[in-house]
Amino acid sequence: MLTTPATAAPVAAARAATVCPTGWGSVQKTATAAATASLTDIRTGRHDCFDRMVFHVPGVGTGKVGYDVRYVERIYQDGSGRHIPVAGGAVLEVRLSAPSYDPETGAATYRGKVAQPLPGVDLTGYRTFRDTRFVGSFEGDTQVGLGVRARLPFRVLHLSDRLVVDVAHTWGATR
Repeated sequence: MLTTPATAAPVAAARAATVCPTGWGSVQKTATAAATASLTDIRTGRHDCFDRMVFHVPGVGTGKVGYDVRYVERIYQDGSGRHIPVAGGAVLEVRLSAPSYDPETGAATYRGKVAQPLPGVDLTGYRTFRDTRFVGSFEGDTQVGLGVRARLPFRVLHLSDRLVVDVAHTWGATR
């Protein structure tokens, strides 16, 4: 006889009752700050209410990293104007005021290749994220394209040495 563990129902009920944050909106979010360090890594994570992209900028510490995050119809590389295709129902352009190279030596600090998916990022199983593209780094700014399922609410957070972009799974208050 097959039995179900006694904890299955409470876990399912708790998961169904998850209340997700609302009020993030989908309008452009920006902050101005001078670049004081270089981008070294980009990673992603899945959460109950949102998918997360984290930009690592060691050396910034408690300082701020400038950014401009917005939905765009198409993303174009700074400097060349080249269109970089990004798959998804909507595209978030993330501009970070931190180069992906060492300004003193020109050596790469992040191994992204223009128009290619972000290295080490696998979006299998994500509810919202569909595609990532490294757009490039030009005059101290780095551009990344993030393809998402649809135009959904997002927020941008500063953490020590990191900039975080969260994109909600839905517009509603529950997951």
